[in-house]
Amino acid sequence: MKIIIVGAGALGAYFGARWHEAGLDVQFLVRNQRAEQLKENGLLVQSTQGDYKISQPILVKTADEIDRADLVFLAVKSYHLNDDLFSTLQTLVRKGAKVLPILNGITHIDALRDKLGEEAVLGGLSHIISTLNERGHVVHSSEQHDLTFGPLHSSQVEFCEQLHHTFEKANMNSLVSDDVLLKLWLKYTFINAFSGVTTASDLLIGEIRDTEATFELAQEVLNEMKELANAYDIRLTEEHIENAVVQIHRFPNDATSSMHRDKQKGLPLEVEHLLGGALNLAKEKELKLPSIRALYALIKPYETGKKQLDRIALKSNSKEVRDISEKLKRIE
Repeated sequence: MKIIIVGAGALGAYFGARWHEAGLDVQFLVRNQRAEQLKENGLLVQSTQGDYKISQPILVKTADEIDRADLVFLAVKSYHLNDDLFSTLQTLVRKGAKVLPILNGITHIDALRDKLGEEAVLGGLSHIISTLNERGHVVHSSEQHDLTFGPLHSSQVEFCEQLHHTFEKANMNSLVSDDVLLKLWLKYTFINAFSGVTTASDLLIGEIRDTEATFELAQEVLNEMKELANAYDIRLTEEHIENAVVQIHRFPNDATSSMHRDKQKGLPLEVEHLLGGALNLAKEKELKLPSIRALYALIKPYETGKKQLDRIALKSNSKEVRDISEKLKRIE
């Protein structure tokens, strides 16, 4: 099994390292800056489930450098899905690869299938809390390191079984699902509520739970997502929504979403792919999603990260923050 990691961030690097640890053939297709960082520092995983280091990970910069591929593990942000990336993936599919995307949301599935063909794209999602530190090493801080995947086409069933057998050798939880589309929608539903409310309000989950009206907004988003899923014949139920509410209650008071953290750092946000994606899907079915639309409208101005940096710069005496903000303006 030859695995190509596209997107060697906190998720791609973590799972790639675990497969390398298990003796699999893993290569990382990375951009120049990340390649230099990995060459200089290696790839270190610092994890509650055991540390592991690849001193010299195998790095490639273009698909042309790869002779063959069995699996492409696609772990990029939605805003990286552009023509160049699609061209790279098309090259790897021609060389024999199936593509396993673990992006949040749902609309990327159809986009990938349109470009690569229905038989080339699997369904996948992960449950893990990990980040990159200043040296580009992975810091995994939770017990969860779960990868769920499954077929979206009847021709993929045997391949998914082979993947499961292969991944069982690695230090991670490999879960194959015969209804991976439902799993994707369940995670999408939860993320739109959790990330939408925390990001729009700039509040931690404890503060949101303490404010009845704000917490009710999160519940309204869950219900709107259920209505949307049902319109696309996805069997989300009241029990699923109740379980999501229980999950929110279990978070520690200081928990927040990755989108909220990205907003605080002045980084680009996946608002168009997540909340905007739901609105586009709703339009096709002539549905109204007022709570999701309100969150989308509040978060959209921060999509590129520039506006948040401008706000920070106005309040800050830090010349570094002001310089970053000015550079982004010139790039734009």
